Amino acid sequence: MSTFRKVSIALSLLLFAQGCLPARVDAPLPTQTVTIPLDTPTPVPSATPLPPPTVAPTETVIVPTPMPSVTITAVDGNIYIRRGPGLPYNQIGVLYKGTSAQVIAQDVLSDWVQIKVPDAEYTGWVSVQTMFSQVDGDLNQLPDFTFTEWPLPAYIKNCTEHDLFIGPGDIYLASLYTNSIYQNEVQVNPGTYVAYDLFLPDMPEAQTVEVREGMTAYITVNGLGEQHKCP
Repeated sequence: MSTFRKVSIALSLLLFAQGCLPARVDAPLPTQTVTIPLDTPTPVPSATPLPPPTVAPTETVIVPTPMPSVTITAVDGNIYIRRGPGLPYNQIGVLYKGTSAQVIAQDVLSDWVQIKVPDAEYTGWVSVQTMFSQVDGDLNQLPDFTFTEWPLPAYIKNCTEHDLFIGPGDIYLASLYTNSIYQNEVQVNPGTYVAYDLFLPDMPEAQTVEVREGMTAYITVNGLGEQHKCP
């Protein structure tokens, strides 16, 4: 047998022997890298700050200053209440004897005061100089008031052929037919007037008229009851 053949057989036997040997227990096992993904935390949105609580505005309560207590009382008779501070203004009511009213102002140009008309929703004016009025309280503590609306003039005219006496006021009115117009017409304050016939001996009552601001009241009846027309 040749040398080359001998060597080949020897190598083959050696390889066969290695294939029959048991595997080593302590041989390291192949490793595998496993990547485990971690859960990514969901971002939590930042909390929006709550607005401050709405506070309702505090209402300012204005306490009115109480008006000084001043009253006027009708004593010994009734007092006319007028729409302005003076006799030339219309009568709008009566403060009856024994009745009191609250005074709310005084006129700076006259001796008249503004009152709350009892049992009514309006005001009026009364004089403090009449003997029929009594004031309780200090008028100087009340506000001053200037009434700027002037009264409208009122007149009485005699349209009869007799001279007349007009009361109250002791007014003489001449006959329309015997005197000029300036003697048979007179300016008066609003109110109720009675005409008496001076032509007759007993001066009988001829006519009663109610006079208001801005009007002329005509006397058209004499003491005999005869009717006349004003020209």
